[in-house]
Amino acid sequence: MNHFLIAPVVLPALVAPFIIMVVRHHMDLARIFSLASTVFLVAISLVLAAQASTGEVQVYELGNWSAPFGIVLVLDRLSAMMVLLTSVLALVINLYVIGSDWDKRGANFHALFQFQLMGIIGAFLTGDAFNLFVFFEVLLIASYGLMIHSGGTRRFQAGVQYVVYNLLGSTLFLFALGTLYSVTGTLNMADLALRVAEIPAEDTALLRVGAVMLLLVFAIKAAVIPLHFWLPASYANAPLPIAALFAIMTKVGAYAILRVYTLVFGPDLAITQGLAGAWLMPAALVTLMIGAVGILGSYRIGRLVAFGAITSMGTLLTAIALFSPEGVAAALYYTVHSTLAAAFLFLVADLVAERQGIEITGQRLMPQSGLIAVLFFTGAIAMAGMPPLSGFLGKLLVLDAARDHDLVWWIWGTILIGSLITILGMARAGSLLFWKSHGVTAQTDPASAPSYEEEANEQDEDITNPRPAALPFVACFALLSGLILLTVFAGPASRYAEATAAQLFAPEIYIKAVLGKVTP
Repeated sequence: MNHFLIAPVVLPALVAPFIIMVVRHHMDLARIFSLASTVFLVAISLVLAAQASTGEVQVYELGNWSAPFGIVLVLDRLSAMMVLLTSVLALVINLYVIGSDWDKRGANFHALFQFQLMGIIGAFLTGDAFNLFVFFEVLLIASYGLMIHSGGTRRFQAGVQYVVYNLLGSTLFLFALGTLYSVTGTLNMADLALRVAEIPAEDTALLRVGAVMLLLVFAIKAAVIPLHFWLPASYANAPLPIAALFAIMTKVGAYAILRVYTLVFGPDLAITQGLAGAWLMPAALVTLMIGAVGILGSYRIGRLVAFGAITSMGTLLTAIALFSPEGVAAALYYTVHSTLAAAFLFLVADLVAERQGIEITGQRLMPQSGLIAVLFFTGAIAMAGMPPLSGFLGKLLVLDAARDHDLVWWIWGTILIGSLITILGMARAGSLLFWKSHGVTAQTDPASAPSYEEEANEQDEDITNPRPAALPFVACFALLSGLILLTVFAGPASRYAEATAAQLFAPEIYIKAVLGKVTP
């Protein structure tokens, strides 16, 4: 077995308790171990991505117990891509929080950060539906601790809402797993695919109930209308660097939809076709429009970017709801773009909020105003999907994949109008934050400007400390470089996405790798 496959899960799982038990009172040491862990994680992810690029599906059997009786981790092109994206994003955000001293504003930041990575990466690698639930719970617990990091009434209230809503989703997840197990007798995803295919069409009523409940669970994680209510307040009131990490969390829901509804409930099954036509596609389109309107009406910078994340999820799920190789390939390319773009804008929003406050109004000329303005408008272009960045190419791929769909004109119209509303909302916010501030410099008392931490965290005293200028900007430019590279190398990236989509729509490769057989 390839022991490198389990390393991305084991590494943060070991580093997190070490930080808590050994170096929790030594911030410099905690930073060193956390940063070293994320650097090693990127290196491991690169090796796994190189191995998966050959098309081979690798399986790691924990305790040497073979599937479907033992727990297995599975590496294919899709899981390798998501693990690499997570590790790169984690490294950049770790650099940002260290450079901005965000990690000093509460206890156990780096330990929680490592547990969060363990949960996210485990969800991408697991080959078992129940262990997908387990990793969901790990990342939920860690994300709650990160969300209320540094305290504050508003942040705590949003955190409670976030936990309650996601715990309801977890309860529904257990009901769905229990329903599927009662019908099939297994929760290994490869074995589920075989068992589901064997069930006669007239006996699939209970199976459809389980499939619908699973889709609802994943829709909650992906913030799909009408199950999106937790995201704007949660992301806007969380520390914005943490919200940047959360940009990958909604992708866990999208990943789970892709994995389960191409492997277990394949596109050739009527159960999947009914879900796509009757619920997922309309919900994705409405999600896109609600997010765009939310951007236009946002008066706080955190909510602005949070609604941008909802808009990008609407576009992504629209591509997934096509349930075609072309649609999935477009969705995978757009997944990388939207994750980098949302994380980038959250970090830029933190730069603005630390200098000028969270309100989108013209207050005063902030330090490094020109540089931050360039970063903000670049992020706005990326989020809206305007040329020349990768968002434009991603949306073109989605539009092209939808050409033969029955709702093609609805899809095209929603995506194009949503992009227009998004760029208008971003332009409005940018002009108030950067252009209007030049005109009020002399009239505005800096002391009267609303403070980010006065609004979101009344008890934080570290806000008065001067923040190092270089490292946060290095992190922002690293994400911007990722968007530029994704644009420049759009050809190789799209070919990888096409190969990944082809692998997803050939589930027999996955099943044979896990079980050693395709048919009973």
